[in-house]
Amino acid sequence: MAAKNVVLTVGNSMMGDDGAGPLLYQLLRDNPIDGWEAVDGGSAPENAVHVVRALQPEKLLIVDATDMELEAGALKIVDKTLIGEMFFMSTHNMPLNFLIEQLEQDIPHIIFVGVQPDLVSFMFPISEKVKSAVENLYVLLKENRLHEIESL
Repeated sequence: MAAKNVVLTVGNSMMGDDGAGPLLYQLLRDNPIDGWEAVDGGSAPENAVHVVRALQPEKLLIVDATDMELEAGALKIVDKTLIGEMFFMSTHNMPLNFLIEQLEQDIPHIIFVGVQPDLVSFMFPISEKVKSAVENLYVLLKENRLHEIESL
């Protein structure tokens, strides 16, 4: 089963703002967007690589809470060459730059969107700023306006 566009969400909803990815997955699951398929990568997105590859997307959007030293809730498209160089808050087993390099073998266009967290701590709820940012990202996807997100 092929999908033109895939969103791979990354994060843990039990860790405060690290739940940005899971929240986007929930929005996409409950309110699907034509042309987009959502895959929940959880806190070990490398375990979802086979699912993403099976969908054979032309475009892959990876969304994760990422400490980019911006205001909480900021959205930013991060150039893949900088992902390994920048200090990223990560609760994941594998650095995302390795995951992206692995997926690039099969997917022509990969975009990484970071969501600036406010608080990442066990059993804290997602902050209003990050929740609002994720809802805004959903709208940008729905309206095909990803280009409006600031990039490095």
